[in-house]
Amino acid sequence: MKDSICNSEVIIIGGGLAGLTSAIHLSKMGIRVVVIEKNQYPKHKVCGEYISNEILPYFNWLELNIEELKPTHISTLQFYSESGKTIETKLPMGGFGISRFTLDHALYLKAISQNCIVLEDLVNEVIFKDDFFEVILNSGKVLKSKVVLGGFGKRSNLDIKMNRGFLQNKSTWLAVKSHYKGNFPDDVVGLHNFKGGYCGVSKVENDEINICYLTNFKEFKKYKNIEEFQEKVVSKNPHLKNILENSKTVFDKPLTISQICFEKKENVENHILMMGDTAGLIHPLCGNGMAMAIHSAKLASEETIEFLNGKISRSEMESNYTKKWNKNFKQRLQFGRILGNILEHSKLSEILTNLMTYFPFLLPIIIKKTHGKEIKTTPN
Repeated sequence: MKDSICNSEVIIIGGGLAGLTSAIHLSKMGIRVVVIEKNQYPKHKVCGEYISNEILPYFNWLELNIEELKPTHISTLQFYSESGKTIETKLPMGGFGISRFTLDHALYLKAISQNCIVLEDLVNEVIFKDDFFEVILNSGKVLKSKVVLGGFGKRSNLDIKMNRGFLQNKSTWLAVKSHYKGNFPDDVVGLHNFKGGYCGVSKVENDEINICYLTNFKEFKKYKNIEEFQEKVVSKNPHLKNILENSKTVFDKPLTISQICFEKKENVENHILMMGDTAGLIHPLCGNGMAMAIHSAKLASEETIEFLNGKISRSEMESNYTKKWNKNFKQRLQFGRILGNILEHSKLSEILTNLMTYFPFLLPIIIKKTHGKEIKTTPN
């Protein structure tokens, strides 16, 4: 039942990194924004929680002071093969560690302070007709706007209702994340390979260690539970074993997310500009999904402003966004898929590790292929 009508210039579906960043950008430029988010803030999410410093100039323009959140400052990448071989390199731009619990909440408060409306609700349907959108919510509300931006994550019911193409491919990935207290360097992000997957380890605020791993579900389901899997598979990597055995978990239980899909997605569907993981998901081993989500929000916001100001048509807005998305992310996503396929197989991973041991210049090349350049702050 349609019990109310709410008009805005832009509706953003999903209040994660991309959704909130675009809300802050657009409202800063005087645009009326409504964000629809199904969860309350703050909330932990399955995420590597490392962000490249490439986003800092843009965050400064948005008047977001990351230092107030007390992040760790990360300068070094360490790669560990399943057998224990180690390779280390400096990250060209460096990065920082911050939990999604803290960062998303800070972005939410910033958006609210700029008069964004954030509704806790679920989107049932999006209808585009006569150059306007109707967004029908689970509560019965109907929102209308000129532009809809999609930031609803890796996989959602809305993807299914829109019959998005990537759903045709079976997704075999499972991610597990938890926070720990223990001894780990503040300035290091570690990538650890194990049979059927890989694990990222880095410090976030409050002296907590974020451990997040991705594994093939086929391998995982051979075991009774997460504890047994970590003991018999993840801990075969001696470095991971040492970290897990000498750390104490902070969460009551690990967070999980299944059916993670790294297949190609369309970045514009049903005239909705898709951002972040909704438009394309990079393997977490590349350590840059959060920065990509933030950058995509900037690109979508800039094109939206041009359209609302009457400088470009809707078709030009969609075309421009697609071109800019592909220019900034397409090759990185493709390279991430290749790298993910290699690290999923222990023997191939060992070969890659041996190559990097003998040719250490390869690791910085891999980092360059999966990271972007400093985001230029030339918004509308």
